[in-house]
Amino acid sequence: MICHPVEAFGRPLAKVLRDTPVPQGAEVLLRVDRCGVCHSDLHLQDGYYDLGDGQKLDVSKGLGLPRVLGHEIAGTVVATGPDARGAAPGDRRVVYPWLGCGECSTCAAGRQHLCSYPQAIGVHRDGGFADHVLVRSADVLVDHGRVPAAQACTYACAGVTAYSALRKVAPLAAGDTLLVIGAGGVGLSAVRLARRLLPGATVRVAEVDAAKWDLAREAGADDVIDPRAEGGVRALVKATRGGVAAAIDFVGSGDSFTFGHGALRKGGKLVCVGLMGGAATVTPVMLAMRAVTVQGSYVGSLDELRELFALADEQPLPDLPIVERPLADADAALSDLRAGRVRGRIVLVA
Repeated sequence: MICHPVEAFGRPLAKVLRDTPVPQGAEVLLRVDRCGVCHSDLHLQDGYYDLGDGQKLDVSKGLGLPRVLGHEIAGTVVATGPDARGAAPGDRRVVYPWLGCGECSTCAAGRQHLCSYPQAIGVHRDGGFADHVLVRSADVLVDHGRVPAAQACTYACAGVTAYSALRKVAPLAAGDTLLVIGAGGVGLSAVRLARRLLPGATVRVAEVDAAKWDLAREAGADDVIDPRAEGGVRALVKATRGGVAAAIDFVGSGDSFTFGHGALRKGGKLVCVGLMGGAATVTPVMLAMRAVTVQGSYVGSLDELRELFALADEQPLPDLPIVERPLADADAALSDLRAGRVRGRIVLVA
């Protein structure tokens, strides 16, 4: 099979020809039909996350090079191990990538994405920047029904991450304001889902790149603002009569956190999702006096991914803007994402 692994951190992806895996036990082999390119792939290519103030979170040891990235995978089952159940050749499935050890209490509770011993596909196990991918069992495969593969693959990260974050701020009352920070692939997924999950709420998007404002409006945003504008937080608080009920930060920089936190009304909630990097200052006494909540949200559970596809099956969700590129362009796609030249999501076609 052809794959494009990281062989050295901070270096371009390689192009490698390997033997196609033969599934053993309960394993399932899929031909990769589509694989999304996510911003977190850049951090994995670098081997670290920027924590701000010169601090880095080293993830290089957990990856184990060479490693094939790519965790937004839609594929077709081509072979199964002798003990596999629930999958057959020809099945079209999305891979749930956020696997845990499968043995701890966290995994048993259905929260394997929060396991302390992660085995995520495209991170700790080889992923979808290849023409085939091997998964440990059919339990991690989700039928994407009528959703086209190019859209469906993004549900495994951008979609379920947005869905899980929105569930953490629901319900909102009619007339309440949700602030979505960032109009990248995940932020746009949140905007399009908010209409279904938070009916009656006003959705405002904060995005520094004016070239993405039209995408945010097309996804369903009521308003788009530049968070860098002078007096932006003050103006937003005034326009929302005391501040927003909830903010979801899909950027994860020091500036985006500060903007979202400052825009909250008393009793509001800020959900932190993005992994851009940087640091921000929080004054503990103001957390108490304003009674605000700050909560982290990391991807989403397998059950949440299933719920998301069930939601799409009830009524089609607006499409995420997609640019399809051949698998051979995997490294160039990462370079374009790093340079900020991507609107929506790049999806590789194997």
